[in-house]
Amino acid sequence: MTVRGVERADIAIEGGRIAEVGSNLREDREEVDASGLHVFPGGIDSHVHFNEPGRAEWETIAHGSAALAAGGCTAFIDMPLNNLPVTTDGPAFDAKLAAATRSSVVDFGLWGGLVPGNLERLGELVQRGVMGFKAFMCPSGIDEFPACNRHVLREGMQRIASLGSILLVHAEDPEHLREPRGRTARDFVRSRPPEAELDAIFRAIELSSETGCRLHVVHVSTAEGALLILQASERGVDVTGETCPHYLLYVEDDLERLGGLGKCAPPLRTAADRDGLWRMLDEGTLPMVVSDHSPSTLALKQGDDYSRLWGGISGCQSTRQLLLGRALALETLAAVTSTNVARRFGLARKGDVARGFDADLWLVDVDHDDVVRREDLLYLNRFSVHEGYRIAGRTVMTLVRGETVYADGGVAGRQTGRFIRPAS
Repeated sequence: MTVRGVERADIAIEGGRIAEVGSNLREDREEVDASGLHVFPGGIDSHVHFNEPGRAEWETIAHGSAALAAGGCTAFIDMPLNNLPVTTDGPAFDAKLAAATRSSVVDFGLWGGLVPGNLERLGELVQRGVMGFKAFMCPSGIDEFPACNRHVLREGMQRIASLGSILLVHAEDPEHLREPRGRTARDFVRSRPPEAELDAIFRAIELSSETGCRLHVVHVSTAEGALLILQASERGVDVTGETCPHYLLYVEDDLERLGGLGKCAPPLRTAADRDGLWRMLDEGTLPMVVSDHSPSTLALKQGDDYSRLWGGISGCQSTRQLLLGRALALETLAAVTSTNVARRFGLARKGDVARGFDADLWLVDVDHDDVVRREDLLYLNRFSVHEGYRIAGRTVMTLVRGETVYADGGVAGRQTGRFIRPAS
């Protein structure tokens, strides 16, 4: 099952790569019977916070990558926060690379950070193989990772463009943000209005056009924001965007029911935004759905003052099954959770079921219906806003470069993940 549609075929694997895709291939090797299953390219979640090293009580790379394998993902790119130290220089990158190499079940890349004062460190990060850079246009919620003002952002984008890399932005304009006027979820939503996202996206696109820096806008929550990105791309600006399952499934009115588990930034939006994002997915004009898996301990999501709760959602294990549960077209699922991600960020030999590509495969029974259950989650802290939500698709097997990493309801074997550098 690829972006080209469905094809009944055998897949031959040699040396960790797909050697051939076709009918009635020779059977002179170990065989996996996938009769009745769909075989997708392995998912690529380019937006996770696995928090290691430094905040391993929130999540670990071992647990997070195992959860991804259970959900049909074979690679991730880890954000430069909320780990400690944040990934804004070479030594911090080295520490995270060592942690991931020790324990990741699936392949991985690493984002670096753009923050005030680290402009001269960007080159050393590129030399080490960073996938690109992440910047916040508003306070990040983590003191160690301060926001970039317009001046820092412009200088950073000029430097990143000269290095041939890409910048990711958390797009909320701080001029539109304010302290919540009360302790409720509704007060929090009103403190981060949609105008904050729209103005920040507009400004980031302007800077991308001025500097020639490739741009990607993370976790777009509004339909209008996604449309701004599409229109800029059609004008020739090198910009893309992503959204997340929580913006496709829930709206701000659900927060009374979801409580602290539903707190994130940008916050949940309106039904019109949710429906607009779905329309763009169906039309093929919204290219990526990623989890923004940002876990914590359960205690940090509980309390009477909503503004003080941790703003992050645990969900990377369920992304593909949640989308299947909402009957997203199968070729669209392959595109937005794998192929488009690999193409945009330069993950060579990833994101397709075709000769020469890595044998990163998700074998799934798409007709299986279920719900997200806490006892099935593999996160370090086993809870999620998605608990009880309908999903479709049962992971029968997940392969990374031809090696089985998940089968029969559990993680198979040892750490197998390898570091991915962006293609030149």
